[in-house]
Amino acid sequence: MTHERPRDLDVLRVFCSGDGRHGNPLGVVRDGRPYPGQRSRRELAARLGYSETVFVDDPERGVVDIHTPGARLPFAGHPLVGVAWLLDLETVNPPAGEVWARSDGEFTWITARAEWVPPRTLRRYDSAAEVEALEVPPPGEWTYAWAWEEEAAGRVRARAFPGRGDGIDEDEATGAAALLLTERLGRALNIVQGRGSQLLTAPGPDGLIELGGRVRLEDR
Repeated sequence: MTHERPRDLDVLRVFCSGDGRHGNPLGVVRDGRPYPGQRSRRELAARLGYSETVFVDDPERGVVDIHTPGARLPFAGHPLVGVAWLLDLETVNPPAGEVWARSDGEFTWITARAEWVPPRTLRRYDSAAEVEALEVPPPGEWTYAWAWEEEAAGRVRARAFPGRGDGIDEDEATGAAALLLTERLGRALNIVQGRGSQLLTAPGPDGLIELGGRVRLEDR
């Protein structure tokens, strides 16, 4: 494995705020062939240091492989929204299953199932201020801290702490956890997470949930 930055690496920010700021950084390796094994992919993901890195194995069918710095994921929200936007895909195929994607101009949306999401602890607080004041907990459980900002309007304030001990102490914008919260509450949500990232969700039929956000390409 080379230790140079891959030439076909794009860095995106997914779930940006309305003014284009914030968002969760994502590495997308457009051609996964130079990294044929899980070990080489895990090493690159660790070296890049993003919460997730996506390897594209078939750009036409949207076959992708998602890695954190220390693990392979069957499903993750912000990588799938990001790669759908970057490659203009109608379907994305992570190991968990086929994910439909669409764009309405400002937002890119995927349709997925909460059951694909690995276990997360959803911890409710009494106020947005409490969530904002939280200290990063020690490694342990994966925790999604949330509170109503305006319950009638479905507005939520959230922060995510992966607790894996892999250098990602806080996840800026977490689509998978947003799906879990949407399933639990049974309603559309407008979530502000981390420093100011924005995620939108909407429950649909047959257990499907739409997840959307803005995506920006980082300057090279």
